Amino acid sequence: METKWTIDSDQSDVLIKIKHSIVAYIAGTTNNFKGNVDLKDDHIENANIEFSLDVNNKENKLEQIDTFLRINDFIETERYPIINFKSTSFQKVNQNINFLKGNLTVKNITKVIELDTAFLGYNFYNGVRKASFEVKGTINRNDFDLKTNSIFQKDGIMMGQDLLIEANLEFTA
Repeated sequence: METKWTIDSDQSDVLIKIKHSIVAYIAGTTNNFKGNVDLKDDHIENANIEFSLDVNNKENKLEQIDTFLRINDFIETERYPIINFKSTSFQKVNQNINFLKGNLTVKNITKVIELDTAFLGYNFYNGVRKASFEVKGTINRNDFDLKTNSIFQKDGIMMGQDLLIEANLEFTA
């Protein structure tokens, strides 16, 4: 049986991480999502997903413990406050391998990226049936002109080129 599921913004999140000599986390505090997936007998048939991260939100800003990196080290948050993703296609390779392709926009630079997608299963919460997914992918920060302004780069803290994107998405029928 095929069912169309709608993303639940309140229960979904996205995290962007970069590694250097310490692990630093770059995250937006406000996640706005829209989209849907079609499931047929627990298999993804189609996916249309969009999300926006407000990286300039001043409320509840995550503190960076044991690291000097801040989101503003990479993105001019006053000028470019939003990171957007909009899917363009979904490819099912087999039961356990799925790829979500779409346009990622950071600092007004848009590139096509491909994300690994895993269906985690169903659960019930307050009588509502939910479907959960995990989405992961890696982008090169130089593709989006994400260069650090940090003085610590000059002082020997090595920073990787890759940013890891992790999203936990929850849908309701």
